[in-house]
Amino acid sequence: MQRLYDFLRRHPTGVDSFWALLLLMLSALSIADGSSKGPTAAKIVAAFALCTVIALRRRAPEKMLLLAAAVGVGQVVTGASADVADFAMLVIVYTVASGGTRWASRFALIAGLLAPSIATLRWPEPHQSVPAQVIGTVFVTVPFLLAWVLGDSMRTRRAYWAQLEERAERLEKEREQQSRMAVTAERARIARELHDVVAHNVSVMVVQADGAAYVLDSSPEQAKQALETISGTGRQALTEMRRLLGVLRTEEGSGEGGEYVPQPDVEQIGDLVEQVRGAGLPVEFKVEGAPRPLPSGVELTAYRIVQEALTNTRKHGGPDVGASVQLTYFDDGLGLLVEDDGRGAQHELYESGGADGMGHGLIGMRERVGMVGGTLDAGPRPGGGFRISVLLPIKPGGR
Repeated sequence: MQRLYDFLRRHPTGVDSFWALLLLMLSALSIADGSSKGPTAAKIVAAFALCTVIALRRRAPEKMLLLAAAVGVGQVVTGASADVADFAMLVIVYTVASGGTRWASRFALIAGLLAPSIATLRWPEPHQSVPAQVIGTVFVTVPFLLAWVLGDSMRTRRAYWAQLEERAERLEKEREQQSRMAVTAERARIARELHDVVAHNVSVMVVQADGAAYVLDSSPEQAKQALETISGTGRQALTEMRRLLGVLRTEEGSGEGGEYVPQPDVEQIGDLVEQVRGAGLPVEFKVEGAPRPLPSGVELTAYRIVQEALTNTRKHGGPDVGASVQLTYFDDGLGLLVEDDGRGAQHELYESGGADGMGHGLIGMRERVGMVGGTLDAGPRPGGGFRISVLLPIKPGGR
């Protein structure tokens, strides 16, 4: 049954042609019976024309409306009274009201309201009183009005469903766009995490390896200590890499993937400074204000900024460089100030966003700070060196 219904929907003209043929057969019986008035030839032409209106009503509704109107005018002129085939006028009124153009719908309504009155005046019943003729005209007018109302309601319904479909498609596109943006943001976040982990720890390992190679013969104990630092730094880097890869591999709600170390926070900045000192970079560390728990996003951002800033100091500061890190707890935020007295960075490193060689140090800093609604100011210090100043706000309702 469903296949038959789908077939009929795919071939609307064939369905209409079937009904047109059936109507033509009924018209032929009516003409042969001689129950209608007027010349037989005119009635035959009108029947064929109106059946054509039925057959092609959905393929060319406006043209079929004009053809039906012309047939009506021809019937009035020739005196061929209404027949079974005139049912096509009701059908074409419904058709143009449901899907035709605005002018065709209005034309069909006006013609449908006038046609019964014209027919009553053209073929009056000789034995009916005027009130009876008026009532009869009203009864004949009602079907035309109902046909137009039903067609217009169908048009409104189709427009409503089309609007819903368009809205659904638009929402689907918006969801896809939001999904792509979320994927892009997540990729950027992972890239920042990988950069921070790799750049910092590998930088420490390179410095220690160079130092160990330099003092290997003259000071084996110092070389051994440098190698131990390299080993510890490498393990720390592997731990953080496993944590990132575990987050990527673990599906939501699966509960698999094992235990991973927590995200770095402000309390671990002291350990970070000690690690950097052990790598040979003198760092002063100072905390002002009353330390307190901060939102996890703010704490991770603060840690990564200090980590990247000290890594850049080792890479770009030159020999005999020293640095200082200051944390300031405000009532509504956390302030970071990282300075060094080295040779500073090239102008394009901070002016164009911070591309440091193959990495993107300052770019990553700006992205992190922007994600928590903070501000970052980076540039050379008066008198030499480099300075990074950051203010991370604490949003109301944070922990």
